[in-house]
Amino acid sequence: MLKKDAFRKKTLASRAARSESAPTLGATVARPPSQLAQRYGQWQQQLETRWQALPPRDRLALSVLIAFLLLFSVGYGGYTIHSEANKSKTAYNTAVADYFWLRSQAGNIDVNASSNSQAGGKEDTAQIVNDALRQAGIQEAQVAAVGTGVQMSFSNDSQTVVARILGQLQQQGWQFSRLNVQQDPTTKQLQVQATLAR
Repeated sequence: MLKKDAFRKKTLASRAARSESAPTLGATVARPPSQLAQRYGQWQQQLETRWQALPPRDRLALSVLIAFLLLFSVGYGGYTIHSEANKSKTAYNTAVADYFWLRSQAGNIDVNASSNSQAGGKEDTAQIVNDALRQAGIQEAQVAAVGTGVQMSFSNDSQTVVARILGQLQQQGWQFSRLNVQQDPTTKQLQVQATLAR
């Protein structure tokens, strides 16, 4: 009986010693800090000692300067992103408007308008407008006869040239039933779309 009690006490004591030395479940084992963490800690301590060594007036001036630089960088970055987003949105809206305008005019284009002459010996109205644009130096114009009128679309980077062309067409007797002039924000070219009639 005494032997059993002594054995029982021994085993309980050895289990208690093992449980004290062994880490418990969920407990983290402390690792020595890495070199990077040590360097960061040293750098932080140096900054703190230098900061504490500064007079109060210098600390205040440095705090104001750091706050100003942070606000300036965040504000300027936000302004730049906002302005670029607005430019992109304007360019997209212009492209979409041009697309829908051209699509809406597709049904009005006269297929036979590309012939050089019409019945009765009259010169093609689209060709007259196209010739006037070529004489003014516009080579990439899109001109199409629509019913009794003409639709034209071209782009140029000079306001003077655009105004001169529109003035010449009016002097030749053309009336503008629709005129749309927009400036591309990226290329700065003027995009002209017009419907003419005599």
